[in-house]
Amino acid sequence: MAPLHVTLMILAGALLLEAALGYPRPLYSAIRHPVVWMGALIARLDRALNREAHPFARRKAGGVLALVLLLLFCGLPAALAQAALLAALPLALAVALLALLAATLPAQRSLHEHVAAVAEGLEQRGLEGGRAAVAMIVGRNPATLDEAGVSRAAIESLAENFSDGVVAPAFWCGALGLPGAVLYKAVNTADSMIGHRTPRHEAFGWAAARLDDLVNLPASRLAALWIILAAAATRGADARGAWRAVRRDARHHRSPNAGWPEAAMAGALGLRLAGPRVYGATRVEDGWMGDGRAEARPADLRRALALYRRACAAQGAAVLALAGLALAFCGG
Repeated sequence: MAPLHVTLMILAGALLLEAALGYPRPLYSAIRHPVVWMGALIARLDRALNREAHPFARRKAGGVLALVLLLLFCGLPAALAQAALLAALPLALAVALLALLAATLPAQRSLHEHVAAVAEGLEQRGLEGGRAAVAMIVGRNPATLDEAGVSRAAIESLAENFSDGVVAPAFWCGALGLPGAVLYKAVNTADSMIGHRTPRHEAFGWAAARLDDLVNLPASRLAALWIILAAAATRGADARGAWRAVRRDARHHRSPNAGWPEAAMAGALGLRLAGPRVYGATRVEDGWMGDGRAEARPADLRRALALYRRACAAQGAAVLALAGLALAFCGG
């Protein structure tokens, strides 16, 4: 296992590279993205191990086996690559290469682009433009959403994905280096594909869903902290309101983790988020996060994006500070 000062340096480099470059489109066109590779493996395991004729217990065991195989196929090459690079190259060069690889896994830039597209859709093409853009990032039925619903859905997605798409891979990269980020993304991708309570995946996806809840637990709390700190540095945002909403509302969300960043975002912006939502034709009851107005507007979405940028900056500053301290005390 790599020392803490090394994993933190890898993380710092990865966050800086991803914020500056994202995942280049030519690279995606040429080789796709690591999450696409993970998704292809999960789909193959689903087809091979999840048979409708099998009893519930066997399908549940098949899901556990699929998750173990996924983690081995994804984590082992990452661990071997990290060990080999650190052993064979000067530390600075090895860290730079590992940071370049790890930069493919957080989604700071792409998340901002997708949510900003919703704001642009509403501003330039009205409700239908907003619905078309928000359908790319949420699972709920966009036809049921008015302008306030589209704005709220995008803000909720921004808050939740800040936690599981940005903070969580950063947390596990900081703890374990490249293998930590890869293993986290494998679990999170499995949860997004098979971790649903549907007839096909209720048993098979049980292990993925439970492990995803566990590995996202520290990141969701950290994400709320970064949003609160960002609110303290953002004109017009309410850091105290964010803190109150987290303490009061986060535990009432149907997800054990999503309520933390969503409550922080709601309190910071003076909004009410979450609550009852429609996915497909199914209405899902959920607790409200925050006690502000539910009538969110495109301007609120712009405010949320500004808060998100500062939250990413707060995380980056904390990582750089921790890397410096770890290097001073552990780097020799």
